[in-house]
Amino acid sequence: MRYFIKLSYDGAAYCGWQRQVGVATVQKSLEDALSTFLRTPIEVVGAGRTDTGVNASYYVAHFDVEKAVEDCAQLTYKLNMILPADISVFSVQAVRADAHARFDAVQREYTYYISQRKNPFRRYSSWQCYVPLDVEKMNQAAQTLLNYEDFTTFAKLNSNNKTNICHVTHAEWQRSSEDRDLLVFTIRSDRFLRNMIRAIVGTLVDVGRGRYTVEEFEQILHSRDLSKSSAGAPAQGLFLSDVVYSEEIYCVEE
Repeated sequence: MRYFIKLSYDGAAYCGWQRQVGVATVQKSLEDALSTFLRTPIEVVGAGRTDTGVNASYYVAHFDVEKAVEDCAQLTYKLNMILPADISVFSVQAVRADAHARFDAVQREYTYYISQRKNPFRRYSSWQCYVPLDVEKMNQAAQTLLNYEDFTTFAKLNSNNKTNICHVTHAEWQRSSEDRDLLVFTIRSDRFLRNMIRAIVGTLVDVGRGRYTVEEFEQILHSRDLSKSSAGAPAQGLFLSDVVYSEEIYCVEE
């Protein structure tokens, strides 16, 4: 039987999602908790990698067990008792035997937070950037992302990507309705490259502070040259905020 497990995590204490030898990762923590409760070695497959320090307000992974889970709500409760405080499981749900958390995702959404004033409560969940930013120009530049498919300009070198093609369907900056000093960037695509969003955010902020014009941002994007983009934005402001699947994968045969 295959199950989707939906969770969130604060990435500050982890060297990213993916299991690595000798360091703390979210995948390893989740596998240890599942293996303890189910009393059998469990491997989980995630919807994608998040880098060191990056967070997820919504993440999906899948795992397999030979015997069906009798009570998914009870499993969810027990996992939250075992897992550290910075990882929280929302639900465990049976899916089709061939459902895949990574390859069946049709859309992913990331959110980036910038606090424009010193805020002690957001120091670990936003980039505290105090320079004045022209949000209108940042949005004009962000809209050009929808006109491109090749994001080599924002791809981390030596990542062994088979392709740097991504289909961005939404990219927008907004001010939080609850905190006018908090800028929120939301970007959606079928896939993202490693470090892509942080590189985009860093370059868009340089548009906002007047280092680049909107036209120069598009030239940077068109160049397919990582050296022309700005330094990546800090990890703590980035959250994986949604992963979308076809409803068909939840149609489980009895």
